[in-house]
Amino acid sequence: MDIVTLNNGLKMPQIGLGVWQVEDHQTGVDSVKKAIQTGYRSIDTAMIYKNEEAVGQGIREAGVPREELFITTKVWNADQGYDSTLEALETSLEKLGLDYVDLYLIHWPMPEKDKYVETYKALEKLYEDGKVKAIGVCNFEIEHLQRLMNECTVKPVLNQVECHPYHGQHELKEFCAKHDIFLEAWSPLMQGGEVLEDDIIRNIAEKYGKEPAQVVIRWHLQSGSIVIPKSVTPSRIESNFDVFDFALTEDELKSINALDRGERKGPHPNEMNKE
Repeated sequence: MDIVTLNNGLKMPQIGLGVWQVEDHQTGVDSVKKAIQTGYRSIDTAMIYKNEEAVGQGIREAGVPREELFITTKVWNADQGYDSTLEALETSLEKLGLDYVDLYLIHWPMPEKDKYVETYKALEKLYEDGKVKAIGVCNFEIEHLQRLMNECTVKPVLNQVECHPYHGQHELKEFCAKHDIFLEAWSPLMQGGEVLEDDIIRNIAEKYGKEPAQVVIRWHLQSGSIVIPKSVTPSRIESNFDVFDFALTEDELKSINALDRGERKGPHPNEMNKE
């Protein structure tokens, strides 16, 4: 497993388990336990996923010391604002059964509500108080990141966004790299999995005797991104993690980069107003 160092010095696994859309409690518990038993040490959840309790139970049942794990959760849109963000973390900690989380993120910028700077200042307070080890954002465009850096004190450690070969986020990656902010990919295999049927991906997979999903995850890792593939299938949880015994060539990386066509499956951050 590869480890990255965030801009505040905190170490974070470069691959983790995502649990979006895992609402069945026992499925969530079993998925987290399986991932930890497989070797994952990073779990990414959120208040709106409605599975923080399951994640917490899975962590406890897995039996790995808390300090060896990296747990991320997020403040949802309806809880944005200074005081409500502070309260939201307390609720998440209670559901997770944890004293702290390693990473706390703003889930969406919600620019029309114009609360994300105020919300981020609450994250800074939580960071200062030691209730979170690092803070960051999700789904922020360059303009949103720039405003945070202009108006706040603590630089985000990462920006979690939709990213896959058909939506490569190359301009955003370049901006984040320039400012020592990691890009973390949600939906790294693309919702619907269309990219896994791409001939270029499939041909590379055949060359290495790997699954197309493993090639895409390898592309993310070698591009310097953090990646959180979601699965509830034990065999898929294992195969998504089995990506450290091969490496793509520069030409292969370039050929996957060239697949970018700006194809989002999720909403554009400036159009996301769901509370």
